[in-house]
Order: sequence, then C-alpha cells, then structure tokens
Amino acid sequence: MRISKLFGKTQREIPAEADTASHQLLLRAGMIHQVAAGVYSYLPLAWRVLKKIENIIRDEMDKAGGQELMMPVLQPLELWQETGRDLAFGKGLFTLSDRKERKLCLGPTHEEVITKLVSANVQSYRDLPLMLYQIQAKFRDEPRPRAGLIRAREFTMKDLYSFDTDEDGLDQSYNKMLQAYRNIYSRCGLPALLVDADSGAIGGKDSHEFMVIAESGEDEIIYCPGCQYAANADKAESIKSKIDSEETLPLEEVDTPGMATIEEVSGLLKVPQSHTLKAVFYIADGKLVFVVIRGDIEVNEVKLKNVLHCIELRMATEAEVIEAGIVAGSASPIGISGIKIIADDSITSGTNFVAGANKPDTHFRNVNYPRDFKADIMADIAKAHAGEECPRCSGKLSSTHGIEVGHIFKLGTFLSEKLGAFFIDQSGVSQPIIMGCYGIGLGRLLAAAFEQNHDDKGIIWPLPIAPYQIYLCPLYLENPQVAAAAESIYAELEAQGLEVLFDDRNESPGVKFNDADLLGIPVRVTISPRTLETNSVEIKKRSEKEFDLLPLEGVAKRLKELITSSL
Repeated sequence: MRISKLFGKTQREIPAEADTASHQLLLRAGMIHQVAAGVYSYLPLAWRVLKKIENIIRDEMDKAGGQELMMPVLQPLELWQETGRDLAFGKGLFTLSDRKERKLCLGPTHEEVITKLVSANVQSYRDLPLMLYQIQAKFRDEPRPRAGLIRAREFTMKDLYSFDTDEDGLDQSYNKMLQAYRNIYSRCGLPALLVDADSGAIGGKDSHEFMVIAESGEDEIIYCPGCQYAANADKAESIKSKIDSEETLPLEEVDTPGMATIEEVSGLLKVPQSHTLKAVFYIADGKLVFVVIRGDIEVNEVKLKNVLHCIELRMATEAEVIEAGIVAGSASPIGISGIKIIADDSITSGTNFVAGANKPDTHFRNVNYPRDFKADIMADIAKAHAGEECPRCSGKLSSTHGIEVGHIFKLGTFLSEKLGAFFIDQSGVSQPIIMGCYGIGLGRLLAAAFEQNHDDKGIIWPLPIAPYQIYLCPLYLENPQVAAAAESIYAELEAQGLEVLFDDRNESPGVKFNDADLLGIPVRVTISPRTLETNSVEIKKRSEKEFDLLPLEGVAKRLKELITSSL
C-alpha cells in the first residue's frame, strides 16, 4: 500500500478529547474516527489490525471445536424479560420499538438468542456437547464512554457459548476455552494475566477475566507475587488483620458530642479505627439495608450486591436514613428491627468494639457480636487492599491496573431452565443443558496493544497484529536513483508475500521518520542517496534504537527470513 493512496491522515497534535495513550495514538495515527460518544469508525489501518486479531481468534476457536455462526443484532425484548436480565442490564440496554410497537433491543450479548436457538435444535444427549460462536457487533449504553475503544457503546466481540450434559463436561469446555484464550493472547504478542472475576449481569457461578497490565487500565487487580493468586478488585479476597481480643465487657454509653465519623469517634475515645464498627446504609431494590463492618475496612459494593441478590444498589441519602428513624452518625445494629442487617465477617475478629448508641451524640463501648446484636446475613463484603494477607498463602498482596480483554463464565443452568433448553439424558429423563459463555472484545484488544506497547513517539506494534510488517521509507524521492530503487524493492517485497506500507510521499526525512514511529510498523527500511552509495539499505526495528545496513541485492529475501523467524 502506498501512503499517498492510504485513507486517513496522521496528526501532530494530541486530540483534546483523548485521555489515554491508546485513544490519543489511535486518533493521531488516523486509525479511528469518532462518530458519537463511544461510537467509532475504523479506518483501513485499524481495520487491518482487527482482521488479523479476528483471524487468530477464529483459528483458535475452530481448533478448540467451536462452530461459527451469526446471530441478529436485533433481539425481541421479551426474551430478556423471560430471563429477567432486562432489569439486570438496566439502562445499559439499548431498546427500541418497530412500526408495530413491538419492543426490541440491540444485543449487548447473545445468551438469550443462542439458548433459544439451541433449544430448537437439541433434543438428546447425543446432540451434545456443542460450542457455538460468532464475531459480531455489540451495543451497550455506557453511562460514561471513555478511553476510546476501551469503553465504547458499539464494539466488536467474539462470543462463544458451550452446551454440555453435566458439570464435568462444562469443566472440559471451560478448560478448552481457557487454553484457547491463552493461545490467542500469546499469538497476538500480548501477555495477559488470568484473574478471578465477578460475573456481573451475565450471571453464573465461576468467572475469570484476562487482563493486559496497563497503568491506564480502569480495573484494579489484587494479586499475590508468591502464589500467583490474582483477582479483580470487585472479587478479590484477603485475610483481614486480627485485632487483640480480650474478655468481653458490659456495654457502656459514652458521650461523643458532635462526633459523627469513624475518624472523629476513634480520635475522641483514643481507640484504633479497627476497634470500631461502622454503619453504612444502602437502598437495595428500593429497600433500606443496614451494613455493619469494622471501622478500618471499606464495603465492596459488588460483593454486597451479590450477597443481597439485588438488581439496583446505591448509597442511601441522609434523608432516607432519618426517615427510617435512624440517628445518622450514631447508628449501630443494636436494638434495630424491621431493617435487614448485613454484617461483614470482620466484626467477629475482635471484642469490645465502639459503635453508635442510636441516639444523638452518644456511642457504646464494648459492643460484641453476637451478644449485643444479630445479623440477617454474615459474609465477606469487604474490599481487599495491597499489603493485606493473601487468602491462599501467607504472602502480602500487591495491586496493579489492567484492561480487561476477555471474560469467561460458567453459566450453569439458569438460562436453559428459563428459556426451555432441555435434553433427554441416557435414562430418558429431561435435563437442563449446562452452559458456559466466553467473550473477547476485539477493539479492546487493539487498544490494549497500544496501551502496553508504545513510547513517546507512537505505537510499537507486536508483529503478528501489525497493520503492515514493513515501512518502506525512501528519502529524497526526487533523486531518480532513490525512486528507482524504492520501486524495485517495493515490488520485490510484495513478491515475497510481505505486507509493505510504502511512503511514496515527497516529504522531508523528519516527517517520514515521525510518521513511521507514530504508526509503529515493526520494521523500517530506509533508502537514501547515502545508503545507495554503498549499495545498501538501512533496517531498523521499531522496538530498537539501533539500525543495521543490509546489501541492496537480495534484501527482500533477507527481510522475508527476518519477518518469518519473528512470527
């Protein structure tokens, strides 16, 4: 491809609306164009990358036993209402009506459609197992689209669904996909970390994410350097620090005038925050819930939502707390009735806590569970943090940030039971099909490559997914010898089956070198009057500072060997 014919222009200035390296570089390199918030056109360079990623994914899905199909973007909303996931996705679901006022949605994912499809085509255990996948557009009405392709409202995703007769079969399908995903990231030149994850609106019991480590990543990863435990912060666990336990003492009221926060109360009473109990109030599906947790620990709202099995969860307002007859700033679960109480298991890690006395400017000393109050639910609803003890070994946890580039779930039978996907087993008994779900966002993978592989000059493409393998950069094309050599080498490289981006513009060396670095093509081949004096060309890898000179004769064959050995 000659750059003079390439659709899309590079930019020198950093776009004001771009807040991450990938977003900035994608725009500057002329690879994407914003149509609306979270909606982008892919220009030819980016599209070539996406097609390479797609081909790698398709190859690995096929090798693992997947069968490719295509399902519609438009889905009947009633399918989502059957499973209740219209409420789980909430405002994230794009909905519309056709001319007959039938409700439809733009698919954010395809579990409902594929389950109905399988239910119409599977009758017996002999029809299973199955693994079906597609590579197709998805739509999610993100409240805050950001970072270009990392959180978009329209995106391309590979989604595969597995269908098995039993849990052992699901485990086998899950492990096949896990290995296939590892192969995909390896072939794309992107190291990805496997982490425990929350299933979110998709549902299911077991769930893992693949993360590409990047400072700009919106997901926090809690991990143990010792035993390799890793989890998304929404799911991460830790061993909560123990505090000294002593003989339980009688409840004692103390005056705490004007003291409403844990910091203020612990400072006044000269006790560590770990020796206090914090009251936090939420509205879960319209109902007030009382959460009690140790004063030095934060509530993990994802864990709390899962424990409550609620669709909507938010912090209660002060007015809502007061309306329930609770004294804000001096609340505790002692004597509270008519409100569901959720306790973090940290409250059992010590004795004689300080907590609110449920009247103004007053707190209790020596609060103990379960002597002084009961919880409706006791669970781990705490945020894990770096520095805390690993739940798998005695090591200390660390944290980093990453970009989610893949998510796999064990769905179980929730959807098959809801949508009537059953099979007849070997005993003639009807059983629900056991399902799994496996997704990869192609645009996210492209953006993650930018985030993980760039410098202050531009992208540094991993060779397997680079839009072109070679950047042919002739300098001073007005020189007939340079022009002739460039055209000859271009023809030879293409004859070798190499992918070449030929900078045939009459631009200065500085402009050409800057664009070569910005576009990040793995190998730059420079021809100039100076190199021709020695019948050579300059070869420079984008990932390295140094360059080599290769003889002009046979250069195409040598470059073919270099590219082939690096793939």
